[in-house]
Amino acid sequence: MRDKTTDSGAGRTTDSGAGPGDRLVRAGAAVFLLGALATLATLVPLLLGTAPLPTYMFLLSMLMGAGFLLAAAGLCRSAAAQRRAARTARQG
Repeated sequence: MRDKTTDSGAGRTTDSGAGPGDRLVRAGAAVFLLGALATLATLVPLLLGTAPLPTYMFLLSMLMGAGFLLAAAGLCRSAAAQRRAARTARQG
């Protein structure tokens, strides 16, 4: 079980430890953001009628899907850990 403490100044809650899928979700969000920026960069020249960017920029756009899959895997891992914790709490 994670220990939560409240910051006295701003009223924010901070976790003392990361859960089972938290790192995957954060990594997935970062990869998704990188892919979203690459997608924007590839669409702007197409909308402005200028020369399109090289192929590797279109391939970088695929990072949006990879980031989404990473974040989804982290959520599934977190949900599975919560189910296991609830099952053991119910049994014992």
